[in-house]
Amino acid sequence: MARPLAIIEDEVRSLSTAEKETLLRVLWEELDGPAYPDVEAAWLDEVRRRSDEIDSGTAKTTPSEQVFARLREQIKK
Repeated sequence: MARPLAIIEDEVRSLSTAEKETLLRVLWEELDGPAYPDVEAAWLDEVRRRSDEIDSGTAKTTPSEQVFARLREQIKK
């Protein structure tokens, strides 16, 4: 018989931060479904492509302070 959710929640709260992170990762992967085999490689290719664009100066970058300031302004509207 399954244990009540409240007991499981208490047990989770007693875990270390590292254990909680591991549990969260496992649960997220379970909820997210099976991984697509080529997704990781595609993301690595994308990261390399973007990094090359930044290094070569062909990509326009925006300082994070400006990005967050714009977001705060948009949220206020």
